[in-house]
Amino acid sequence: MSQSGSIRAATGIAFLVCCLVAGCGDQKTARVSGTVTFKGQPLPAGKIYFMPDTAKSNTGQPGYADIKNGRYDTAAPGGQAAVSGHMIVAISGVDPSAKPEKASGDVTAKSLFERYETATELSGADSTKDFDVPADAGKGPAKNTGP
Repeated sequence: MSQSGSIRAATGIAFLVCCLVAGCGDQKTARVSGTVTFKGQPLPAGKIYFMPDTAKSNTGQPGYADIKNGRYDTAAPGGQAAVSGHMIVAISGVDPSAKPEKASGDVTAKSLFERYETATELSGADSTKDFDVPADAGKGPAKNTGP
């Protein structure tokens, strides 16, 4: 292979890697901010994820943000803007004032509820989305009682 062929191959591989890391294409991302409540109160702390709904043919990088005192903003430090389209929103919540729990030798914050998921659609423009995690999310996953 000639040197110019090697350079073209290396450039092509670099482009593919960039596409995979960046979510490919010209997908526009946008800032998403808003509030998250649980049992009618602002969620004290947690994380929110905006994951493209692949079942509805949406792809790209997930967006995410920390939740503090019931507020989140994907443009805040530690956040990532979200692509447009149909999204699965995953929310986790912790109580930072509770005594930490020990799990398998690790100390973890007290979880307020199992990961809660809902769906939304993002337009591609900066937007505000508010979420209310239902009180029964704090009871854990539904138990299968059988037939």
